Amino acid sequence: MSLRAELVRFALRRLVKRRRGSGTVASTRRGLAALEAYVPSPPPGTQTTAVHAGGVKASRITTPRSRPDRIVLHLHGGAYVIGSPSIYRHVTWRIASATCAAVLSIDYRLAPEHPFPAALEDAVAAYRSLLADGTDPRRIAVIGDSAGGGLAFAMLLKLRDDGVALPAAVAALSAWTDLALASPSVRLNADADPMANVEQIARAARQYLADADPRTPYASPLYGDPTGLPPTLLQVGSDEVLRDDTVLMADRLRAAGCRVELEVWPRMPHAWHLFAPLLPEADRAIARVGAFVRRELDGPSFGSTLQGRSHHSAGRII
Repeated sequence: MSLRAELVRFALRRLVKRRRGSGTVASTRRGLAALEAYVPSPPPGTQTTAVHAGGVKASRITTPRSRPDRIVLHLHGGAYVIGSPSIYRHVTWRIASATCAAVLSIDYRLAPEHPFPAALEDAVAAYRSLLADGTDPRRIAVIGDSAGGGLAFAMLLKLRDDGVALPAAVAALSAWTDLALASPSVRLNADADPMANVEQIARAARQYLADADPRTPYASPLYGDPTGLPPTLLQVGSDEVLRDDTVLMADRLRAAGCRVELEVWPRMPHAWHLFAPLLPEADRAIARVGAFVRRELDGPSFGSTLQGRSHHSAGRII
């Protein structure tokens, strides 16, 4: 673990975790809007275009490395109550370069104004629009972090259940897959996690779910049957409150015969990928995501079938 990562952990504990429990959605959004001015802009050669994908506002990001026949559907994090493609602009261009693909980052509707299943509906609509435009599902990958990681799995379950051709790969980063907050690490890592505040996560879950059952698979994919889902890369920090949302999801995928790679990164904060280029571990993690996506999009078709293959990968400590 780098010295920079230790400093980031210290700063997050002092400046983020201690303050998050009392903030309202409105105040958090205002703070995020103010922070947006300081998010680094993409380098020259990056093109960002405002588009609509199935009626959903989105940004399409390409770099000189992006291939026109490859698409990454990007689902941002933010506990379903905050976040936008613009706040991720320093990450999405890196994903585009690492995967050699165009990135479609969607601005899905947020709770509490738009509770479940609004975000799911928007993600499904955006994916269906890619197919309607003629994109080969074997050349589509889905990448999401935190709530976006859980949303990615929820979307895949819905698409599979509706008989829609699935993408070739999914990468879920610090994914939130259990809105019931029943994973053991929610309790075990409550103090160790330098960033996440359990009280605020629980409040966000209630705001997103409204009257829905927290164990419904389209909201909490950990409780669904993942049979037939595409090859998956999972990355999570060892001290995260949501660590076991990822570890248990990997277990369920393996049990269902899906191909899955699990990476547990020591002492990384939640969704540390967002700290690129400050953290060398963020750059390395994004590079690993890129290599995984490139391999799957170049390989045999998994995305056009509903049957997973029984190839497993053991979890590993990075």
